[in-house]
Amino acid sequence: MRNFVLRTISSIFLVSFAFAVVYVFPSWMFCLFAAIFVAFGQLEFFEMVEKKNVFVYKYFGTVAGALIPVVIYVGNSFPRMTNLEPILIVGASLFTLTLQFLRRDNAKDHLVSTALTMFSLMYIGWFFSFLVKIRLLDNGANLALFLILVTKSADMGAYAVGSLMGRHELIPRISPNKTKEGTLGGVLISVLTAMVLGKILTHYPAAHLVVLGGAVAVLGQIGDLAESLIKRDCGVKDSGVYFAGIGGMLDLVDSLLFTAPFFYFYVRSL
Repeated sequence: MRNFVLRTISSIFLVSFAFAVVYVFPSWMFCLFAAIFVAFGQLEFFEMVEKKNVFVYKYFGTVAGALIPVVIYVGNSFPRMTNLEPILIVGASLFTLTLQFLRRDNAKDHLVSTALTMFSLMYIGWFFSFLVKIRLLDNGANLALFLILVTKSADMGAYAVGSLMGRHELIPRISPNKTKEGTLGGVLISVLTAMVLGKILTHYPAAHLVVLGGAVAVLGQIGDLAESLIKRDCGVKDSGVYFAGIGGMLDLVDSLLFTAPFFYFYVRSL
């Protein structure tokens, strides 16, 4: 019960913070906060990986990942620089492999080290940066807030329903606390939230809102499970300790890493 209260308080604070960042601050500040979130998420990921005794260039990876939302914003502001995003991602990935040449030890983990660094750039840096792409769309502030609230409503719904009514474990070998009842509850609450907020924040018809609510809930919970898989493999409970009842930065944004790319492409297809 105490964890539920702490999680609820943290979630209310963070949603309020998201509202301020989306509506009060200019778009470049939204980009700056996205870069900060990515940087902390990358560092947490690399610190978890180091617990498996895998060598990574964590500071290079952290800086490269945090630059992705920045170059997306710059590319949107200066049309002649629209190719910065793929250039940065490809360049950082190639440089990650090149850095392995500088190691003096007779290491056996060059491939693993390179793959994990490149994976982190995609999984955290690039995927989270789709929030910046969404913010820069027409009606982007409303769309960004819609995505954040629907995604987090699914998280909180799954946690609340699972805590109160959960009886059947979902995938116990990955996350023993997640239940099938909680998953279903998260989907239903996400759809309801999308239906209500969609009438206020978007112009989409009800059919699209139902699809978005259901898809965001499913993808968000897959994102949550994916991070749980990573944590279990690294032998840690939480990625960090920044948010009471939640954990670290990756624990906070894991569902958004999966929902943001989907939502961006769905919106662009309408």
